[in-house]
Amino acid sequence: MIQYSLKCSEGHSFDSWFQSAAAFDKLAAAGLVSCAVCGGAQVEKAIMAPRVRTGRKAVSAVGEPEQQAARPAAPEAAPAPPAGPGVLSRPAGKVEQAIADLRKKIEENSDYVGGSFVQEARAMHLGEAPERAIHGEAKLEDARELIEEGVPVLPLPFRPGRKSN
Repeated sequence: MIQYSLKCSEGHSFDSWFQSAAAFDKLAAAGLVSCAVCGGAQVEKAIMAPRVRTGRKAVSAVGEPEQQAARPAAPEAAPAPPAGPGVLSRPAGKVEQAIADLRKKIEENSDYVGGSFVQEARAMHLGEAPERAIHGEAKLEDARELIEEGVPVLPLPFRPGRKSN
């Protein structure tokens, strides 16, 4: 697993874990890496400091053993990195945390209908299908038509997560 600091074309920064550097390249080339904040598909690696671990008997520049800086004990253990490629690790700020919480709540309490969102929403509005909470994807023109028809829809501030095999 490798963690990258990523940045979208809108300037949002976030971290994400990938199986390998090649896995990130493959997912990014396929357009499967998106911004956790705005959902933008133009995501690239941000500048980040390398994590370097010294050996047990590391020596400073003057030939003396290096002293490890004492780290304060964390009040609780850090969570394990999420499983799977392209998963947001920890939101960077309050807004990102609020969006992550909203996404979790929506995904837990509604059905993902994908590209058939427009048909499903219209059928429920016309009484042709039982009402239920749904989320999915729609083109802007189709969403405008739903609104003009009086169908209650709301754009979400994120893209739906893609499930892999």
